[in-house]
Amino acid sequence: MTQRADDLVAEARRRIRRVRPAQLGAVWAAGGLVVDIRPEAERRAEGELDEAVVVERIALESWLDPHCAHRLLSVRDCDQWIVVVSSEGYASSLAAASLADLGFENAGDLEGGFHAWRAWSDRKVVRL
Repeated sequence: MTQRADDLVAEARRRIRRVRPAQLGAVWAAGGLVVDIRPEAERRAEGELDEAVVVERIALESWLDPHCAHRLLSVRDCDQWIVVVSSEGYASSLAAASLADLGFENAGDLEGGFHAWRAWSDRKVVRL
């Protein structure tokens, strides 16, 4: 049976933990990683997520696999929170599901992606 892209994203989201922008602080406080998978051109055009580790999508699995010699040193084990960020939250859902396949129990993505975080962040600043 052939699936549509929307079906793949929906299936991925059933297997991961979705995080809202306001919850990112708790992820960092718990020692989790927020991984920005947006390509350089998107980060340049949209802005940076300052606390995030940048790992473009093509290298995600090898850089985060705790058993890989080339992994990021900030990856401790498969119990660690890993929240993946894309522009709007579609690519990040698929990427987080891939991390779940690697055994990450707390793999997730940022609901609404960087755009949602930016909107939340802008509202937060205005309230101050």
